[in-house]
Amino acid sequence: MSDDHANPYLARLPIGESVPFPADGMPGWDIFPFEGDIKVKPLKAPELPEPPRDGEDGPADCSQCARPDADFLWTDEHWRLSGPGEPAAVPAIVLLQPRAHHDLADLPPERAAELGPMLQRVERAVMSLGGIARVHQNKWGDGAAHLHVWFIGRPAGMMQLRGSLLPVWDDLLPKVPAEEWRETGRRIAAAMAADGGTAHV
Repeated sequence: MSDDHANPYLARLPIGESVPFPADGMPGWDIFPFEGDIKVKPLKAPELPEPPRDGEDGPADCSQCARPDADFLWTDEHWRLSGPGEPAAVPAIVLLQPRAHHDLADLPPERAAELGPMLQRVERAVMSLGGIARVHQNKWGDGAAHLHVWFIGRPAGMMQLRGSLLPVWDDLLPKVPAEEWRETGRRIAAAMAADGGTAHV
């Protein structure tokens, strides 16, 4: 028996069929970025086993482990903070990751105890920019096995950008000018370094 039929959840999915939007579904939300007729793609069959993520086989296979500290906005002995290589549309995006190669499930107890305070510390650094109402924190992990938590700043007053669709809006809106984006990175790094560690920008 194949893996997809062995898993009762997968067996219930409408693979290959069109999936209708429920009447009270996402397109009716005021934060949904699109209007007009939208069609849900048919579900593809499960890909099992899943393809390996970046770093799945350990540090030697991990692009994040190979990056020097100079690539990051801020680092300390155990944590590193980076930004995307290109400007985004939202005021700020940064990613927090442990220096050592771990995912959340195998994060050592010492680092796990630091994670909550680090989440708070990065949020405060992003909020210190001003003009940001909320900092969304997300951990997806489908692309890389090295733990990374996203911090996405929502601009104050932009109520359509609330909630889980903020990354979609980020794809649609005009990008922040490059020099402004670099200055944002410098300010976040400086705010982090004020409580320890090293700013690299």
